[in-house]
Amino acid sequence: MIGLFGFFTEDSIPVAEVARTAEALGVESLWVPEHTHIPAVRASAPPLGGELPRAYSRLLDPFLALTAAATVTTRLRLGTGVALVANHHPITLAKQIATLDHLSGGRFRFGIGAGWNREEIENHGVEHATRWRRALEHLAAMKAIWSEEEASFSGEWVHFDRIWSWPKPVQRPHPPVLLGTIQPSALVVQHSDGWLPLSLAHPGELGERIATLNARAAEAGRDPASIEVTVFCLEPTPPERVAEFAEMGASRVVLRPPVDSRVRFEAFLEPYAPLLQAPVGTTPV
Repeated sequence: MIGLFGFFTEDSIPVAEVARTAEALGVESLWVPEHTHIPAVRASAPPLGGELPRAYSRLLDPFLALTAAATVTTRLRLGTGVALVANHHPITLAKQIATLDHLSGGRFRFGIGAGWNREEIENHGVEHATRWRRALEHLAAMKAIWSEEEASFSGEWVHFDRIWSWPKPVQRPHPPVLLGTIQPSALVVQHSDGWLPLSLAHPGELGERIATLNARAAEAGRDPASIEVTVFCLEPTPPERVAEFAEMGASRVVLRPPVDSRVRFEAFLEPYAPLLQAPVGTTPV
């Protein structure tokens, strides 16, 4: 399965237009990142090195962007790559995601991470050192809200007693949760439905990490096949490399086309046409 990943801003191609085109071409999913802001003064280095691209500080809200995509499509899956869960109030975020899953008819994939930008994280009142613990606690609280008619939760940071919150997600008990981590840690096996491996250099490296993931799952008594693996290719990746990732065990491969120009966007997708299975009777917009 082939997905697309885009840094959508007020200057990019409209996300709804990209979503319509992607669905018509047979793309399986559309993914968006999250940064609420970028501190003007920071010491945190960008994950890919170099200067931080301008788009990082101008990103659309991911859940509103995916809602726009949901309203103009019927099959395209919609995902965050990744949402910074610790930076949100879990009751509010649970409501946003349940609404998105409801409006999309159950097409949302919840990719989550802890974030790399210390200053951004701390502006949300979150300690950088505890961001993963807090993210997982927020996730547990949201799962309670999604799965229980009258939810309560008490943790280190999150406390609420007997709340009602609807809609519930269409996908039961909740949308698939995919953890974005460099290594397939025990957290992936314990808390997720899928894994987003970060910082991959080549398909062989993915194969090694999936072998580790499968071993961890087996040790925990979990079927390794129950953990889907989604590879994000943030750098240029030729079609043959996409096929290699699939051979190594990737459930889907997500490509990053340029979204600043319709011409460049369409030209980017041309070499991947043989890998896409467009539904019969549909045409690009």
